[in-house]
Amino acid sequence: MNILLINHYAGSTEMGMEFRPYYFAQEWIKMGHNVTILAGDYSHLRIKNPEVNKDFQKEVIDQIKYCWVKTGRYEGNGVKRALTMFRFVYKLWINADKIVNSMKPDVVITSSTYPLDTFAGQRIVKLSGARLIHEVHDMWPATLIELGGMKKYNPFVLLMQIGENSAYKHSEYVVSILPCAKEYMIKHGMAEHKFVNIQNGIVLSEWEQEEKIPKGHQKVLSKLKENGNFVVGYFGGHALSNALDILLDAAKGIQNPRIKFVLIGNGVEKSRLVKRVRDEKIENVFFLDPVKKASISSLTKYFDCSYMGCLDCSLYRFGVSPNKMYDSMMAGKPLVFAINSPKSPVETYKCGIIIRSGKSYEVQSAIEQLYDMPEGMREEMGLRGRAAILKYYNYTFLAKKFEKLFIG
Repeated sequence: MNILLINHYAGSTEMGMEFRPYYFAQEWIKMGHNVTILAGDYSHLRIKNPEVNKDFQKEVIDQIKYCWVKTGRYEGNGVKRALTMFRFVYKLWINADKIVNSMKPDVVITSSTYPLDTFAGQRIVKLSGARLIHEVHDMWPATLIELGGMKKYNPFVLLMQIGENSAYKHSEYVVSILPCAKEYMIKHGMAEHKFVNIQNGIVLSEWEQEEKIPKGHQKVLSKLKENGNFVVGYFGGHALSNALDILLDAAKGIQNPRIKFVLIGNGVEKSRLVKRVRDEKIENVFFLDPVKKASISSLTKYFDCSYMGCLDCSLYRFGVSPNKMYDSMMAGKPLVFAINSPKSPVETYKCGIIIRSGKSYEVQSAIEQLYDMPEGMREEMGLRGRAAILKYYNYTFLAKKFEKLFIG
């Protein structure tokens, strides 16, 4: 089948996030389908953006056909970013007939973070007779209201609400990364049978071809393990949303000298966190620079458990699907999972300890509980997570689950 995946911010392993469209496209190509990704020429999520001289410029990356639309650059989440959204959707709308004639889609997937791409998708489907599937990553406009602080009757929010309702009503299926969004979607016009939960996952081949971590990282981590320490690892962005102050509070409260904390990554909060550790003389915490995605498997071998936390946010009632969670599960390491969210794989497969957001004493208690646990029990807990990834949360399985919607 000819699959047209519309995602304004789609990237690749070389360009950077977001990776999900790329991973699905690779799997669908292995199944014998043709995949074209329609994306904008600029995204704040990418490390490297493509050089695009004209609209609908084509490029092939790892057998995936990319078609780039010039949208313009922006910084932050202001008016300029909103304008790039409108440009992207408008250009797809007015060129719908050209897109249909060129790509001849059998399936159209609208998958940009914001829901306005459904209008272009619906027009393309009307002209082509293709099947329309809408994919939800983030709950817009709920995110804008509950996290961004925008008013419910802000014109931009109202427009997003119109787009969301239209997507739920006119798509044949609604694929949600978030497992608990069904009731909300039904309230906004989706027929119950349309809902399909397909979460994120990992790419098995990336774990089979692991890259070594930098020598400096290896030296620090090897020394910690050689000295018989229990290593609590965190890898990812150092942002307020990741609740790393809570982790530092827990580290500060732990008296056991054998429990050490290693934070690997970068972000706007890192310098402040490093200063806090220095000023408060928290001697069991170490900071390291970020590593490549391909090195995560090498890195996590030094961990005894992983930490993942979030601030308390009402949006998490829809569930979560963070990549770090799947990486930790694949590594076979038990998770200390500090988040107020239902139906996580950590809970379902009992591969970690789930605690409430924002409670440092609970984080501390969970880590001490894992430390006191017999090594065999810890290993068994971690292996339950790995088994779930190998069975349910890898892109080979997820892409097959998605493919059923093309013909279902």
